[in-house]
Amino acid sequence: MKLLVLNNLASGYGEGAIYDFVRSFAADGDEVCLRSTDGTTALESLIADARDFDAVIASGGDGTVTTTAYSLASTGIPVMPFPAGTANLLALNLAAPNEPHALAKMLRAGITLDFDMAEIEFRADDGESAKKGFGIMAGAGYDAMIMKGAQPSKRLLGPMAYFSAALANPLPPTSKITLTLDGETVEEEGLGILIVNFSKIQFDISVTNKNSPRDGLLDIVVLKAGNAFGLLPALFARAIDHEGNFKDSPETIETFQAREVVVEADPPMQIQYDGEVAKATTPFAARILLRRVGRVRRAVRRRGRRETCPLDRQGGLGERGGGRIGSRRPTRNLLAGCPLEQPCERATSFEPSRKADGSSRYAAFPHRLASPSISLIATT
Repeated sequence: MKLLVLNNLASGYGEGAIYDFVRSFAADGDEVCLRSTDGTTALESLIADARDFDAVIASGGDGTVTTTAYSLASTGIPVMPFPAGTANLLALNLAAPNEPHALAKMLRAGITLDFDMAEIEFRADDGESAKKGFGIMAGAGYDAMIMKGAQPSKRLLGPMAYFSAALANPLPPTSKITLTLDGETVEEEGLGILIVNFSKIQFDISVTNKNSPRDGLLDIVVLKAGNAFGLLPALFARAIDHEGNFKDSPETIETFQAREVVVEADPPMQIQYDGEVAKATTPFAARILLRRVGRVRRAVRRRGRRETCPLDRQGGLGERGGGRIGSRRPTRNLLAGCPLEQPCERATSFEPSRKADGSSRYAAFPHRLASPSISLIATT
């Protein structure tokens, strides 16, 4: 197997577990390319040739994994998160092991699962427009305040740095929040907002009680409490109920779903994405990444025989899933398996047109939209 290992030297505690992983994984004939950065060299430049490898290992925090996954979305190249940060929320959501030898064994099994990838767009303080990927969640307001407050002590306190930052800011400011959810406007007031793809955060708390990072939708969570103390009952319920049976309290937390959301706030709120605090404030837009699949010839009758779509023959219309390392096929839900199970607004129904001789000709079906899911190496 040919592996590309990205090692973020600035992540976590710098303990070097990635080297134990490489030693544990490597077998006769394997080729492992290890590339490191301390933040000076952009991760994107280190994975420019990722298509030459069977899999990419992203060693670092959630920001490292997200940057890698965002760059490789829709390529079909499997990515394995190697938890070497302080929060490691993606590994938590995937129920992945933390021990290097167990991770090496998981990689050797070669099972991949496909998940949605999201994008946030905002205008930075310097006036430049920026687009960043996020795999777990983005947000504004109180959560960004916690992320910023935790940064100085993350290496010392680990996950407790976030708890400490929350305690240090019990009375965050509130804002009037305007949401545009797939074109529909909703007005709320609260101390923050979360845009959720994967729902588990520190201490195994689930932000939403029903979450699927494979449904082509974002969960938009408005923190409506007037202060941090008002959130405690809801957080406590989520902490003790890991089955997702807790009920949302609309007075404290309200949840919406959408493919795309535009967030405005008065006064403006600080923005974060997967733990990275942006030098920017609201407004921002967040969306599940969708792409044009292309024009596809559907099954029609032609001169007395039925022609089938090539993707039908390849099993390309099935349930969203994954595969094994080395299959290098595009994600299986690229056609007629839109995660929303419906065509995009530009797709129209059609009838095969008749030729002069009475036979049908192929009708080009307008494109559908599908999530350009990222293939993550995970347990089943």
